Amino acid sequence: MSLFASAADAAYALVRPLVHATDGEAAHNLTLSALQPLPRARRALTGPVLATELAGLHFPNPVGLAPGFDKDARAAHAMPHFGFGFVEVGTLTPLPQEGNPRPRLFRLVEDRAVINRMGFNNGGQARAAERIACLRRYGLPVPLGINIGANKDSADRIADYAKGTAAMAPLGDYLTVNISSPNTPGLRALQDKGALEALLDGVAAAQPKGAAKPVFLKVAPDLEPADIDDIVAVAFDKGLAAVIVSNTTIARPLLASRHAGEAGGLSGAPLTALALQRVRDFRAASGGKLPLIAVGGIGSAEQAWDRIRAGASLIQIYSAMVYEGPGLAARIARGLETLAARDGFARVSDAVGVDD
Repeated sequence: MSLFASAADAAYALVRPLVHATDGEAAHNLTLSALQPLPRARRALTGPVLATELAGLHFPNPVGLAPGFDKDARAAHAMPHFGFGFVEVGTLTPLPQEGNPRPRLFRLVEDRAVINRMGFNNGGQARAAERIACLRRYGLPVPLGINIGANKDSADRIADYAKGTAAMAPLGDYLTVNISSPNTPGLRALQDKGALEALLDGVAAAQPKGAAKPVFLKVAPDLEPADIDDIVAVAFDKGLAAVIVSNTTIARPLLASRHAGEAGGLSGAPLTALALQRVRDFRAASGGKLPLIAVGGIGSAEQAWDRIRAGASLIQIYSAMVYEGPGLAARIARGLETLAARDGFARVSDAVGVDD
């Protein structure tokens, strides 16, 4: 584990009571403000056991920062300091939007969970593009993904994704088409087969000529078997580079927190079993031939290892850092090295899907 990540964890242990006494969204914004002045990371946490390849990209380690943490690309330059092997910013929409009314972010401390109904709040793609272009000029030691979405009041959501592709593909190492948020009414309808085909055709047509970027698709965990089969079929037909499984859930398992009844997407520990099962489902539906990225309810190296053995090539974290601290990515990456050695694998990537 890096000294930077260790120091960050120690500092977080001291201030965590104060942070958790502060409104969740205010604490998040303060965190981003604290990260923004940090120096640009020049090295990534890596090693021969951790490094992996996906979609023609080199990932120093398989632990990524999920979107939502750094919507507007304010802190992406600093995140490799904390052990991340890749960073995904967004969700970014063509036009700035405020998102849903506050309060809209709730910690469920007793459940080690979060409920959010943010609603794609962001400053818009044009402002983020300026920051990302500056970052790319000076370099980043890990792949940078850009997560794109549609404005809530858009008359043509497919056109919004095409605009996002045209604006952001030249700047990112990969694009994620996010159709899985439960907080933009009707967005998840784009997971239906016909709508998804039309959407991905629009994205493909908007790619930079001769310099198309890998496209990942982010889906919801709240899917039926037939939905999964349809998504896999479209993914193969349209040449998707990977599917990210999954976003927050609208389901409500038994929860202890007083915020359990809040509307929005549930993330964190209660999502662990469902998100793991969805990786298994997509692995089975695709015959192991569709690259998968796992996210949702991952708070330890053991949970990350379960996703990898179930079929995920990469994993992403976000909500667990609220409870486990900012050094979680580094701890997971080093833990994966240990688990790979324990189970007899020379590389973490050798274990992808071995539990089929």
